Amino acid sequence: MEGSNATGTELELTGKMLIAMPGMGDTRFAHSVVFLCAHSKEGAMGLIVNKTVDGMRVSDLLKQLSITMEQPENDGNLYFGGPVEGGRGFVLHSTDYSSDLSTLEVSGTFSMTATLDVLEDMACGKGPDRTLMALGYSGWGPGQLESEIAANGWLICDGYPELVFDAANAEKWPEALRSIGVDALSLSATAGHA
Repeated sequence: MEGSNATGTELELTGKMLIAMPGMGDTRFAHSVVFLCAHSKEGAMGLIVNKTVDGMRVSDLLKQLSITMEQPENDGNLYFGGPVEGGRGFVLHSTDYSSDLSTLEVSGTFSMTATLDVLEDMACGKGPDRTLMALGYSGWGPGQLESEIAANGWLICDGYPELVFDAANAEKWPEALRSIGVDALSLSATAGHA
């Protein structure tokens, strides 16, 4: 909007997904889809939902934390949530679960828990129905994300469970683009041209 000040109040992006544009300068975010767990005038926090930590699964993390996985069918990929606090875990999950310690209700379909009890509950089959476990997160200071969006670094789409929890990782970026009517091949071929 012409003449407006990017204070973070014009856009409400909590529960939305960021789709990295092909010209993204930071290779950690190349072809990334980031689910935004929080967005306000103080900044933004999200999790990359389509990049895994090479060679690690949720069961590997649980072993490191001395948590016994009683439900092996709950084992899954461990995701690279972003470059901030890489040793800290975050579970993006369905709203059917709430931690006794701390769960952030992101939207009507997503919650996030970053306390150990969710992992203990997941290991014994008492956790949320749908989960995505990430190490680290993606963070932006006040106005930083808005500036990156204005500079065409990101496109925005709605966050929806089928994309976050069900789609194959290689399909999440093109699927997110398709959800807003953009073809990944034409976007890549024309990126940077007026």
